[in-house]
Amino acid sequence: MIPSLTALRQRVLAVLGAISMYRLVFFALVALAVVALCFSFTGLVVPSAGEILASFAVLAVAISAVDAAAQRILRLPWRVESSLVTALILLFVMQPSLTVGGLLGNALAGALASLSKYLIAWRGRHILNPAAFGATVVTVLGLGSLSSWWVGTPVLAVAVAVLGLLVLWRIEKVRIVLVFLLVVVGVSVVRQAVLAQSAGTEVAIADAVVFAVVHTPYLFLGAFMLSEPLTQPPRRWQQFSVAALVGVLAGWPIPVGDLFTLGQERALLIGNLLAFAFALRGSVRLVLEKRRMVTPTAQELTFRTKGRLSFLPGQYLELDVPHHRPDARGTRREFSIVSAPADLPTLRIAYKNGDQKHPSSYKRALAAAEPGAVLAVTGTWGDFLLPRGGAPTLMVAAGIGVTPFVSQLRQMQSLGVQRDVVLVYVASEAAELAFRDELQATGVRAVVFTRDEPADLAENWTWAQGVRLDAAGLERVVPDIAARHAFISGPPRLIADLAPALQKARSLTTDAFAGY
Repeated sequence: MIPSLTALRQRVLAVLGAISMYRLVFFALVALAVVALCFSFTGLVVPSAGEILASFAVLAVAISAVDAAAQRILRLPWRVESSLVTALILLFVMQPSLTVGGLLGNALAGALASLSKYLIAWRGRHILNPAAFGATVVTVLGLGSLSSWWVGTPVLAVAVAVLGLLVLWRIEKVRIVLVFLLVVVGVSVVRQAVLAQSAGTEVAIADAVVFAVVHTPYLFLGAFMLSEPLTQPPRRWQQFSVAALVGVLAGWPIPVGDLFTLGQERALLIGNLLAFAFALRGSVRLVLEKRRMVTPTAQELTFRTKGRLSFLPGQYLELDVPHHRPDARGTRREFSIVSAPADLPTLRIAYKNGDQKHPSSYKRALAAAEPGAVLAVTGTWGDFLLPRGGAPTLMVAAGIGVTPFVSQLRQMQSLGVQRDVVLVYVASEAAELAFRDELQATGVRAVVFTRDEPADLAENWTWAQGVRLDAAGLERVVPDIAARHAFISGPPRLIADLAPALQKARSLTTDAFAGY
């Protein structure tokens, strides 16, 4: 049997989820650089091997030096992978060179890109894509080098597409970049047709599409730059809006005077400004008030917000916990919000303790935070939101994955909203049913899948007799699944196992997580 697309997607995510986002991007860019280097020996790409190697060395040194100095001044940990990712992106954007002027220009672009991370930032968020900023300043001012986007060549198109798809699948931005590509290719085809007509010639649509896809850097721009998380707005429709705007501006460069156009990197920077406008309200400081165990393996943190925080029930936040010597995943992690917007200025998150023998550097730092500690939320994101109106809904949660549903159900309770909701709650044992009292107080109807029978279940809660939840079991306990909007929050493997049943729902929204 051929696995469903949803099941396949979740299995791929389960594998990729074991690799940190930055590390996956780094590996993908290194692989692309190796491919480009091999082609350079045959003359299939324009820069020579010497130019590629020399330019990368200069970029890596310049960016690493500025990053190390800035982070030492700011008392932040130096993340070498972040420096090398910026260097690799600029390697494909700027013109590689062996001349002193060209290498100095590349070094300046790298230094400016690095500085922008700290000087053009807001509460941990990049306002502008660092590589695009550095390339733009050096190119526009003519400071020794130019952006050439030599990565936009047919011989690299397949490698860019395959490696980019792995990255986009990992960060779940395939649809966002697909919208960008559809817009930018469409606009580019129209532009080619208009230019050909003005010159008294014609262009075949198929040829124009091929040119836009394999002879331009659009694939690279979308996969490795537009998708950068710290410059993304919080909502999916906002991300689509930014993608479309960048697509229009990149597909039809707008002349600005006689010196330059609003080309690839300038188009991205304008999109970054729109994204920042969308995300501005999501950054705030939190003061830790208390922590408590909600199950034997999970704990809840309660904060007080310093400033106005805006979020919708079901969204998640990114919490920055600075600490020395962070691991490859850095100092930020994402957490679903447990509390409802009505609970503000109190805000709660919860997480599973996980591996106690080898905890991540982030988890150790978070565990060491004492009441009174001030931490930063760099933004709130997500479209794990209930549909408008009173449409019947199915909520499927595994363990601590119940947190977004707690927020949604508590908000409905506070507003007096009535909705036909069935909660299917999966846990290893009854003691691991987090926030059970709060959930039962909302009156939600629930079916519980645990090995042992929970004591004192509410009247509208049912124990599934200790059976393991699979697709057939889900359809058995929720026979009207086809009439419901389905939401599932849990590990990718569970989502893949339930995919045959979930795909029968009116709609399906997933909130997969792979731990931290």
